[in-house]
Amino acid sequence: MPIIHISMRAGKPEAYRQAIFDSLYRALRDALNVPEDDQFMTITEHDAANFRYGGAFDVARSDDLLYIQITVFNTRTAQQKKALFQRIAQLLAESPGIRPEDVFVTIADAPKENWSVGHGLAQFA
Repeated sequence: MPIIHISMRAGKPEAYRQAIFDSLYRALRDALNVPEDDQFMTITEHDAANFRYGGAFDVARSDDLLYIQITVFNTRTAQQKKALFQRIAQLLAESPGIRPEDVFVTIADAPKENWSVGHGLAQFA
């Protein structure tokens, strides 16, 4: 049950943004085996004045940079996370054509008891 927040520069067409959603969903299915239709994602677009990045870690980023924040149950292994990072970069390169250098991903682990996915219930506690 991952939830994903994507931050990017404003100005890309809807088809581009939808391709990001589709590629991320496919990566989650492939690397983490998430259930079908487990798609909880948002995109926030920022104008140039409100979107900053640098070349830290010897990565030459561009204005096409995506910040992708993924929150998952704390049951994922390091190997699963590595596989997810690789699959995300691969699929975003295929569609919508984002360079791997422009894919910046963080994963936050959260215990199952920290999730309520509707009706005010602690479904996983």
